[in-house]
Amino acid sequence: MANWPDPRTTSAGFGSVNVGAASAEFDAGLRSYMLSIYNYMASAVLVTGVVAMLFAQSGFAEQVLMTPLRWVIMFAPLAFVMVLSFGINRLSTGTAQLLYWAFAVVMGLSMSSIFLVYTGTSIAQAFFGAAAAFAGLSLYGYTTKRDLSAFGTFLIMGVVGILVASLLNLWFQSTALGLAISILGVLIFAGLTAYDTQKLKSIYAYVAGTDQIGKVVIMGALNLYLDFINMFMFLLRLFGSQRN
Repeated sequence: MANWPDPRTTSAGFGSVNVGAASAEFDAGLRSYMLSIYNYMASAVLVTGVVAMLFAQSGFAEQVLMTPLRWVIMFAPLAFVMVLSFGINRLSTGTAQLLYWAFAVVMGLSMSSIFLVYTGTSIAQAFFGAAAAFAGLSLYGYTTKRDLSAFGTFLIMGVVGILVASLLNLWFQSTALGLAISILGVLIFAGLTAYDTQKLKSIYAYVAGTDQIGKVVIMGALNLYLDFINMFMFLLRLFGSQRN
């Protein structure tokens, strides 16, 4: 996540805050911090969904996605993610927020194609399935005492593997490979949901009371947003019914 290290792999102190009133204050701050992340994440998902649906229903999506402009729409979200991830330390909090909301809108344009390919029922089922899984996995990541940091490298390597396999499948057009990619995608982003939640919880002790916390909230919301959206998309590919 940006350039912030995983606190679970370092030995740092803040143990002194876990006593008496200081502990209560710390816990209240942590809850507020995590709630801000979830609010940003959920709001961005809502913005993306509304933009995707409106763009698809307008009739422009089908026309635009038949032109070379579709490549711009497809890769624009990646550009926003790269700018936020690698430039967050040089951006102001306000600029980071602006880029975050612009990303949610552009992602909506990119995802509008699902309303042209899949039935509304399939989209709704995949969305609520992903939402239920995300809620349970994020709660696990927040409450578990088990250190999930050891899974981080494995999960990131899994994401890279999925990307490579997906690019190869554009050439091979293998149904079996596509099915395998979707199954692994659901499992990997399920794991990342728990992992990222625990990491964000751990980071709070390092940024509480600093001017970095606003940026951490934005990047945390972005990470969880991507976990949710990818899990949703892979579920839709697995179980979604296409329009006739």
